[in-house]
Amino acid sequence: MLAAVACTGGDGSSANDGEKLATDAAALQSASAAAMGEVVGARFTLERSGAPVYIDATEAIGLDSLEGVYSAPASAQAELKVTVNDALRTRIGAVAIDEEIWLSNPVTGTFETLPPGFDIDPSSLFDPKGAWQPLLESLDSVEFVAEEQRDGVDTYHLTGTAPEARIRAVTADLVRGSDVDLDLWLDARTALVRAIEFDTEIGGSSNGWVLELDDYGETFEISDPTVGQ
Repeated sequence: MLAAVACTGGDGSSANDGEKLATDAAALQSASAAAMGEVVGARFTLERSGAPVYIDATEAIGLDSLEGVYSAPASAQAELKVTVNDALRTRIGAVAIDEEIWLSNPVTGTFETLPPGFDIDPSSLFDPKGAWQPLLESLDSVEFVAEEQRDGVDTYHLTGTAPEARIRAVTADLVRGSDVDLDLWLDARTALVRAIEFDTEIGGSSNGWVLELDDYGETFEISDPTVGQ
């Protein structure tokens, strides 16, 4: 599904050119919050390890990973790798446009309005003003760790503690129940978030999470997936 997305443009955020920002943790936190609040398009991936995390009330569909794209003001689409009934590994699609959300049936592949009992909104995984900007503004105990290369990009590695409500917002309600200590990588020149990593305890089981962001400034065409089915 994601291969069909059309994209043009870009803001060059991955290029290692221009002047690097100062390494003051508080200044970087503020700059990142402001930069993320202005994002109009981006690509995101989420990798999860550890105990199963389910996206449905019956705990039949466990999320393994996902890749998606976001387009302002409130559209996103993602391809989810899932395990059904702890046995069948497959992929399903999720699309959100404004308040409407569709999910593809894991058996037939047909898109349907989000069924009752499911709680996965791909647009919340990248909501600049509603999720990412508040998360960055509310991080506590932020500290600068080091300048590091990540996927060929100069980044600043920071640590901090995210309030439960804020980390829940940027993970589409997948992570909830407690505040989270996280590692954060910012583009050294733009302060845009390149990645966050953290561990959680959900229901007494451990999980590792890696959320990576790229292709800032791209324009992605996201449309109603039921048209033409």
